[in-house]
Amino acid sequence: MPELIIIDPQQLQYENEVLKLTILGGIRLEGLDRMRVTIKVEVQGSPRPPFRHTVDLYNDTQLEKFIRKCAEKLETGTTVIAASLSELTEKLEQYRLEQIRQTAESSRPKTKPLTAAEREAAINYLQQPDLLRRTGTDIGSSGVVGEEINRLLMYIVYTYRKSTTPLHIICLASSGTGKTHLQEKVGELIPEEDKIEITTLSENAFYYFGQRELKHKLILIEDLDGAENVLYPLRELMSKKRISKTIALKSKTGETKTIHLIVEGPVAVSGCTTRESIYEDNANRSFLLYLDESKAQDQAVMEYQRKLRAGKIDRAAENRIKELFNNCQRVIEPVRVLNRYAEFLTIPEEVLKPRRSNEHYLLAVEAITFYHQWQREKKADENGEVYIEVTPEDIQAANELLKDVLLRKSDELTGQCRDYLQQISEYLQYRDGVPSPLEGSRKGTFTNREIRRHLKLEPTRQKRFTKILLESYYIRRVQGTKARGYEYEIVSPDEYSQLQDKIADVLSQNLERVRQHSMARDTRRKRPQNTYAAVQ
Repeated sequence: MPELIIIDPQQLQYENEVLKLTILGGIRLEGLDRMRVTIKVEVQGSPRPPFRHTVDLYNDTQLEKFIRKCAEKLETGTTVIAASLSELTEKLEQYRLEQIRQTAESSRPKTKPLTAAEREAAINYLQQPDLLRRTGTDIGSSGVVGEEINRLLMYIVYTYRKSTTPLHIICLASSGTGKTHLQEKVGELIPEEDKIEITTLSENAFYYFGQRELKHKLILIEDLDGAENVLYPLRELMSKKRISKTIALKSKTGETKTIHLIVEGPVAVSGCTTRESIYEDNANRSFLLYLDESKAQDQAVMEYQRKLRAGKIDRAAENRIKELFNNCQRVIEPVRVLNRYAEFLTIPEEVLKPRRSNEHYLLAVEAITFYHQWQREKKADENGEVYIEVTPEDIQAANELLKDVLLRKSDELTGQCRDYLQQISEYLQYRDGVPSPLEGSRKGTFTNREIRRHLKLEPTRQKRFTKILLESYYIRRVQGTKARGYEYEIVSPDEYSQLQDKIADVLSQNLERVRQHSMARDTRRKRPQNTYAAVQ
């Protein structure tokens, strides 16, 4: 039997001694119960024009009519046409099944097999002392400018996607400050097969992934404003680690049946937005990372941009670091983390949503231990399950990374509003320490016009912040009128620093209790079990 001639997917040909058959537009890969094609039939060496028609090759009634009409137009026997169509159908079936297999293979994430040298280099890196500091430095060398704490915490959270209880991140900052850029650059350190990058999604998109397609994946959402329709299933994936949907479908016989769509997690979710309050339910389940919007950060980013355009950035070195991090992710394996110090870890009373924040704190400690798995002794419990244990050093590292996160979770103001208040406080300290004819009529007071000119804020944005701060009693009017403008002062300039000190004290006390308990455990282990034998 002659083979199918594949000119391109939209033009398939089959020839024998009598006929030349061409499938125009290709064939549909979905729906194996039908094969509807547009076919052109020509007689070899005949001047007669070809016959074209659309027919379902699996529909016997249609096929009989087509054969008779084709025989009439081409003046050829029906037996020859029927035999040729039968051969063509068999070849098309083989072709379609092969295309379906290739499509499934291409859509399946391809895990890069590591060479012995690559695997050894990745393991050696993960076994280096002071791993967190080295990791933070090397993330900067991969092209991430500034954001030292945020980038390291983000990478640790992304790594913890392989656990049974992943963590999640929301990046918050003003437009144009590099939220998406930071997420994208740290996301480049995660292998392609382990992440899904999303710009926008339809409402039911998550329900049509394969049942296990999202399991232990990192989902990167470029802008949460473009994914508002999927926030609910996203929250369910974050909390319950699975989503389900029941829909009604009609079968081929017209009978309506109910089917259940189930997509399993767990997943780690990371997204960016400028609007913190709108995504409160999702934010409660996530670490909130507020980007550095200072002038020093602006200068550092612009300096990197200038060097990049001048060709003074070694992109090959950056790519080598990214590849090393990708390989490190491939050698990190799922393993249970046991925190024997969890009972000594408390969070400040000032934290507004303590239940979830407490869980996040404990999970962050475990995530750091998880990242150090190549430096931890693997043990097995009575059921044979392998685990590694948290060390006091892991808790100390978590405290350093989470100080700002817990501080933000303890603040009733939104991040942008708090930053605005802090900028006013810093400005007043500078202004009142330098004699100058500025608009503030009294020491410690300010006007909206003065602050707007200094910070270059939009009036509507400043008006919104001022309203919130007045209603929350963080600032108050000192003098002035609505027509001439008001002067304001900060009610408690030291309020935020006092909150910082409280959180630092709680974390320090946690670490001190952990160290004391660790020393007591070590002492008990070294103590002789048989006192009489020891004395003898």
